Amino acid sequence: MVFRDLFLDTIRTLWTHKLRTALTMFGIAWGIVSITLMVAAGEGLREGQAKVAESFGKNIMIVFGGRTSKQAGGTRAGRVTEWRADDYKVVMSQSPDIEWALPELGQGGVSVRSPFNAGAFRVTGSLPPFADVRSIDIERGRYPNWDDERDERRVCVLGSQVNEQLFDGRDAMNETVLVGGFPYTVVGIMRKKEQDSSYDGQDVSKVFIPFSCVLRDFPNTPPSKPDGIDRLIVVPRSIGVSESAKRQVRKALSQIHQFDPTDEEAAPIWDTVENAKQFAAMTDGMKYFLGAVGLTTLFLGGIGVMNVMMVAVRERTKEIGVRKAVGATSRQILWQFFCETLIVVFLSGGAGLTIAYGLCALVNTLPMPPFFAGLLPTPESSLLSFALLGTVAILAAMYPASRAAAVDPIVALRHEAGG
Repeated sequence: MVFRDLFLDTIRTLWTHKLRTALTMFGIAWGIVSITLMVAAGEGLREGQAKVAESFGKNIMIVFGGRTSKQAGGTRAGRVTEWRADDYKVVMSQSPDIEWALPELGQGGVSVRSPFNAGAFRVTGSLPPFADVRSIDIERGRYPNWDDERDERRVCVLGSQVNEQLFDGRDAMNETVLVGGFPYTVVGIMRKKEQDSSYDGQDVSKVFIPFSCVLRDFPNTPPSKPDGIDRLIVVPRSIGVSESAKRQVRKALSQIHQFDPTDEEAAPIWDTVENAKQFAAMTDGMKYFLGAVGLTTLFLGGIGVMNVMMVAVRERTKEIGVRKAVGATSRQILWQFFCETLIVVFLSGGAGLTIAYGLCALVNTLPMPPFFAGLLPTPESSLLSFALLGTVAILAAMYPASRAAAVDPIVALRHEAGG
C-alpha cells in the first residue's frame, strides 16, 4: 500500500469516528499548546525582568559603608565605616578583577528651579562612566564628561520626570536652572526608563551633575566627613569573577579604613549579579515545572491515541484477516497501523504548534507590563515538543500495531464486527 492510499484510508477511518478522534487529537494538541505556551511565558518573564534589571545597572555591585563586626589592628568592633572621595582610586589600583569603581554622592530634597516651574529633587554626582554603568541613557544632549569633571563646570542632566515638571514640554537644552541656589546649565535630558529597584530613588526623578560639583556645592553634612560619599559603584570585568572582585574590593577598603577584610558587615555589598542569577534560577524552575505539566498532558493524549487505535484494531479485525488472506504480511499490517498512529499524532501536534504560535503572536500585540516581555516561544521548546511528540507517537503506535500484526487470519475472517 502506497503512502497516499494509506493516508486517505486513515482519514476515512478517523472520519468514521469523528467525536472520538476529535477528543483524542485535542489531547495531543493541548499537550503541545501547553508546553509551548508555558515555556514561552517563562521565557517572556525572564527576558522582561532582565531588561528591567539592566535599566538599573549592568552587572554592578553597590558597596555601602557599614559597621565593623570584628576587631582589627587593635581597633574595636562596632565602628562606623564611611567611604571617602578618593577611595575609588585605591580600589581600582588594587582590584585587578574590576573594570570600574565609581564614587557616588547625592542629596535629597534639593530645590531646583527653572524659568517656568520648581520642585524638590535628588541631586546625584559621580564620574562620567556612571551614565553607562547605571544605564542613564540620554535622549538629548550629553552626560557630564571628563572636562566638566576636571573644570568643575556647573552642568547637569535632568531626569525625564524632572524635565517634564520643570519645563512642561518646552526645550530645556542649554537653559539655566537653579540647583540649590547655584546656576547650572542643562546639557542633557535623560530618556524615560522603567526601574524596578533602587537604593536612593528612581533615576527619572534625579538631577545628575559632575562629582567634583556635588563635592563642592552639596557636600555631606556633619557628623559625616566633608569628603565622605554615599557609596561606591563597582563593575566586575565579567560575571565569572564577581566573587573574587568582591573580595578584592573589601581587602582594598580594609587597608584604607582599618577593618578585617573578611568582615562583610563593615562593607555590605549589594550584588545585582547574584540577584540576577537567583531570579534566573527561579524562572528556570518555573519553566521546567510548567513544561512538566504540559508533558503530562501530552502523554495522557498519547494514551488516548493508543486507545483509539486499539479500538480500530478490534473493529477492523475482519479487514486485517482479508488482507492477510490475500497475501499481506504481518510486517505490512504492522507498518499500516504504525503509520496511522503517526499520522494522528503528528496532525494533532502540527495543529497544536500552529495554535500555540498563533496565540503567542496575538498576545504579543497587546500592551505588556514592564516586567514581562510577552510570550516568547523558543526554537528549543519547539524542538523539544516535537521530540516528545515523536516519543509519544512511537509509544502509542507500537502496541496497537503489534496487536494488529499478530491477528490470526482464520480467526479474523470468522470475526463479526462488534463481537
